[in-house]
Amino acid sequence: MGLPFGLSVFAVGVAALAVITLAAGVKIVPQGYVYTVERFGRYARSLDAGLGLITPFVERIGRRVNVMEQVIDVPSQQAFTRDNAGVTIDAVVFYQVLDAARASYEVSNLDLAATTLTMTNIRTVVGAMDLDQLLAHRDEINERLLRVMDAAASPWGVKINRIEIKDIVLPADLAGAMARQMKAEREKRASILEAEGQRAAEILRAEGRKQSAILEAEGRREAAFRDAEARERSAEAEAAATGMVSRAIAEGDIAAANFLVAEKYVEAVRAIATAPNQRVVVVPIEAAALAGTLGGIGELTRTVFGDGPSAPRRTGTPPNVAPPRT
Repeated sequence: MGLPFGLSVFAVGVAALAVITLAAGVKIVPQGYVYTVERFGRYARSLDAGLGLITPFVERIGRRVNVMEQVIDVPSQQAFTRDNAGVTIDAVVFYQVLDAARASYEVSNLDLAATTLTMTNIRTVVGAMDLDQLLAHRDEINERLLRVMDAAASPWGVKINRIEIKDIVLPADLAGAMARQMKAEREKRASILEAEGQRAAEILRAEGRKQSAILEAEGRREAAFRDAEARERSAEAEAAATGMVSRAIAEGDIAAANFLVAEKYVEAVRAIATAPNQRVVVVPIEAAALAGTLGGIGELTRTVFGDGPSAPRRTGTPPNVAPPRT
């Protein structure tokens, strides 16, 4: 016996309501997300990734929060350094939500809040640095921004992992001035290096000249010493020869005196004849006397070296030799 029609419709309605209620109470949370559960509009708990259950008609899903690391591209903005240089800066922020509830209910728009906070702190940090320091110490800028931003975002349940300055754009006139300054600095260093090289070369050349002069002076001193020694030996020999002649004259040997005079005479004539600036020699001496003198020298030589006896001559008178035919 079947159920009345009204009872059947009620049973079907109750079954459908049970299925809908069960479906409304089952929630599947994807990996990397956390859902917040609100009970009568107030935060109750959070659902992690996987299968979650809520009380239908009493609880509902409030916010779907991405807990993966995210990046915000901060728009370009102009800032002024401590020395009043205007620059345009681009930056990126990497952050991660650690507390879904606080990120959902402590700040209304997390991305906008993080972007605005980053732009404000970039202006603050840039304004406390000179332009040269700003261009040379990007790591210091990133560190200071990270420290400030992490402290500011902590109440929101957000962890700021990194802040990177992508680019620092200078005005065209300022960039040109810096390029000229860099060129002048490089030219200055090149001039200094060139001057130092020239100075080193001059020092080396001066040292070389000094050593050469020292060696030349030592050579001259050695040569002078040798020359003086030679003159000393020559003077000693001359003195010895003169002493011997003097002793011979004192003993009455006039031939030795004649020999010495004849030798000096011949040396003088030879020096005149061999002078480099003389081509014609005019000797104001009689040919007969010159020939007689030469003949006397020859006879004296024979006498001294024992070539044979000769007839005695008068003292001081050169032998009379007939002049040669011309």
